[in-house]
Amino acid sequence: MDVLERIGEQVKNNPVVIYMKGTPQFPQCGFSMRAAQALQQCELPFAYVNVLQDPEIFEHLPRFADWPTFPQIYIDGELVGGCDITLELHASGELKTLMEQAVAKSGAD
Repeated sequence: MDVLERIGEQVKNNPVVIYMKGTPQFPQCGFSMRAAQALQQCELPFAYVNVLQDPEIFEHLPRFADWPTFPQIYIDGELVGGCDITLELHASGELKTLMEQAVAKSGAD
């Protein structure tokens, strides 16, 4: 499977997914850490991909949605953005709402 197809499958098959450096438990950069913490504080399930362990995704993800940096957060198949946008959405309460809607739509919880 082509790497962009693989990314597309991950985005489509997970209501919420974060592409980050490291894992939510052991982040490898400050931006990834803060974005993952915001997702965790919503207390809803989300998937993650450690881009440091997958060089193909690390190299090609910026082309997938024309977003050059990490982390990248996708909710309900759409790119939400990176760290700053995620933190703004979390502060306003909108992040949890978006996550709740995506999880409910997928039937996951």
